[in-house]
Amino acid sequence: MKKSELKSFLDEKAAYYENPTFLDSDPIQIPHLFSLKEDIEIIGFLTATIAWGNRKSIINNAHKMVAFMGNSPYDFVLNHTQENLEPLSNFVHRTFNGTDFTFFIKALQHLYTFHGGLEAIFTQYQSKDSLQPAITELKKHFFEIEHLPRSQKHLSDPSKGSAAKRINMFLRWMCRPATKGVDFGLWNISTAKLSCPLDVHSGNVARKLKLIKRKQNDAKTLLELDHSLRKLNHKDPVKYDFALFGLGVFESF
Repeated sequence: MKKSELKSFLDEKAAYYENPTFLDSDPIQIPHLFSLKEDIEIIGFLTATIAWGNRKSIINNAHKMVAFMGNSPYDFVLNHTQENLEPLSNFVHRTFNGTDFTFFIKALQHLYTFHGGLEAIFTQYQSKDSLQPAITELKKHFFEIEHLPRSQKHLSDPSKGSAAKRINMFLRWMCRPATKGVDFGLWNISTAKLSCPLDVHSGNVARKLKLIKRKQNDAKTLLELDHSLRKLNHKDPVKYDFALFGLGVFESF
């Protein structure tokens, strides 16, 4: 397939899947329950954190997170008491359990109290053409407070070779424009710096379309995919996440 044909094909698929019906089966529906910026980004971050495995289970457990926080994520993060945290011990999503959930609440409180919140971290540490270095810095600040080693595995680090699929998905949610009714466009960070959430589905489709050659879904492959997608649309390369994901999940491409 010629580059012009590939671009037309992916543009068409991206436009087809980026619409409000996408929310029906996707975890992004959870932050869409809220209107306050901080509520959206906090529950979006927590939802993305548990976004692996069965999508129905992800959505159900994200709803449980919302309930545990009294339907007010930002207020809960800032003003929780130890008594408020105790029920969180009952939460579990695969290997992310109540201990991890409790720590994530405390770490988010630390970020919003001492570092200006999630957007401030990514704004401060973004590089000229990427947000991947900022993900590494987020992890450093996130684990500044006392924690169990087990919780560290739930926040990826690109500098350690991770494709950081879930956090890149969260960044897409926050940074891409809300014009199609899917992403939020809440953060003043250039969409040109976003990286595609690379998982089994998007990776397999990207290989079939010769966008990437490497077999692993790691940080090096993500850089390869970034390069290919930015050739197709340098201002908004991650709009093609909708095409790659849709082709893989809904069309078994």
